Amino acid sequence: MRSYQPDLTPPWKKSAPAPEVPAETDLVVEEAVTGFCGAVIRCEKTAEGPTVTLEDRFGKHRVFPMAPRGFLLEGRVVTLVRPSAGGPVRPARTASGSVAVPGARARVARAGRIYVEGRHDAELVERVWGDDLRIEGVVVEYLEGIDDLPAIVREFAPAPDARLGVLVDHLVPGSKESRIAAQVSDDSVLVVGHPYIDVWEAVKPASVGIAGWPVVPRGQDWKTGVCRALGWPENTGAAWQRILSSVRSYRDLQPELLGRVEELIDFVTLPD
Repeated sequence: MRSYQPDLTPPWKKSAPAPEVPAETDLVVEEAVTGFCGAVIRCEKTAEGPTVTLEDRFGKHRVFPMAPRGFLLEGRVVTLVRPSAGGPVRPARTASGSVAVPGARARVARAGRIYVEGRHDAELVERVWGDDLRIEGVVVEYLEGIDDLPAIVREFAPAPDARLGVLVDHLVPGSKESRIAAQVSDDSVLVVGHPYIDVWEAVKPASVGIAGWPVVPRGQDWKTGVCRALGWPENTGAAWQRILSSVRSYRDLQPELLGRVEELIDFVTLPD
């Protein structure tokens, strides 16, 4: 007969039980040991115990045991469990993190607009906020630079029922962009920006699979310099498609861009 062995581990050294989270489809988690991050695509019952299959942003699949305290959810240690049949369904999310509205129709376009500097900016905003913008009826247009912004704003004729939001690259104190922004801001115009030279930098390097965005010497074309420093073909169009394809949701973008786009959407959708 085995004798009873008391647990002499001090209470402060015992691990607190982690919250149990149903491993529902599309839930994004990080495996605690390997750091592999991906979305849940299925759970299975095996002879060794339940497993979960994750898919990362590149389409790679990994299977992990659903061990206690085995995963991180938004930085918090959790235990994944098999979702119960007929249990509550976690609301689907858009790429921006908003609750998706199944079957929602696009709203008729508002009079208000959001202007961004270039085509790449517009494509990135569409990729992450496209669903939200269609529901809100907000149209995004690109300007090919902001040198002519004062004349464009005058022609648009912003008003309380037709607000104009503008997203500017490299909007830092003392820059050309900051001086132009100061000429057009009023109650019906909001100009905001991020500190990056180009919107490429607003994508997290880890999402692109690089250690960091290189520093390009002054006087060189920045995008071409980036391609050269990273050893990519000096084709900026192809490089942008590579960067854009790495963006799956707001998690792949820097907070300095996220906050500014959300601010513009809120501004142009305010009630009259």
